[in-house]
Amino acid sequence: MPLYSMTGFARRDGVAQGHRWTWELRSVNGKGLDARLRLPPGLDRLEIGVRERLSKRLTRGNVQAALTLAREEAATALRINEAVLDAVIAAMNRVADRIDATAPTLDGVLAIKGVLETAEVEDDEATRAALDAALLVGLDDAIDDLLAARAREGEAIGRVLLGQIDEIARLTAAAEAHPARTPEAIRARLAEQVEALLGAVPALDPQRLAQEAVLLATRADIREELDRLVTHVAEARRLLGEGGPVGRRLDFLTQEFNRETNTLCSKANDRGVTAIGLDLKAVVDQLREQIQNIE
Repeated sequence: MPLYSMTGFARRDGVAQGHRWTWELRSVNGKGLDARLRLPPGLDRLEIGVRERLSKRLTRGNVQAALTLAREEAATALRINEAVLDAVIAAMNRVADRIDATAPTLDGVLAIKGVLETAEVEDDEATRAALDAALLVGLDDAIDDLLAARAREGEAIGRVLLGQIDEIARLTAAAEAHPARTPEAIRARLAEQVEALLGAVPALDPQRLAQEAVLLATRADIREELDRLVTHVAEARRLLGEGGPVGRRLDFLTQEFNRETNTLCSKANDRGVTAIGLDLKAVVDQLREQIQNIE
């Protein structure tokens, strides 16, 4: 599966049942899936279907879905306002015997303000159902485009992440191969520390001295941290190769990277190894920042 970013934009438009419609979808980073809809008045009935489609296709991200809808041509009809017409006829009857005037003509009565009204033609149930179906199909197409956009950006981010993982692997190998970790260097450093202990406490018991030496050696050993970093590198590469919604798992993995790197820095008793640990921390921070964009 491709690796998806959570950032993307898509737009689809079309015509159905005498209406012109446009869907616009925008998505940005989010801890979960948060869909916000903007539908035209009277189309609230689509909300359930829209949310179902978004949640079925998207796992994470703050998504805005906006629909605009307009008739291609105004569909209006004339209708007689019966109440106004009745009032006009009643008024004419009341004054008919009082004045000598020509009887009003039909066009004259209809020309009286309020007798004839224009009203927008409402779609029947079948037309509304066909329009709803077309709008949801258009939404599916827009989601396809959004996923394609998120996949393109995810591919680019994936290359960056792989580069950062490779750098972590390189620095881990550099720490492993550092001269300060050779048995000779460790023995020499340990000898210096033992000598310092003897200088501080001349009458130190030999058995106690041996215990302190072992403790110093154990505290300075970063073998476990290096092994875990190698394991985490392999898992990160596997997840990136797997693709799909792996953002949360990668985020957790960066926490593990950070923990091992911090421990390595705290244990390091050599400037060179400490410098490598600090470089590792910088790369892990960059890695975690990029992973926040992954679905």
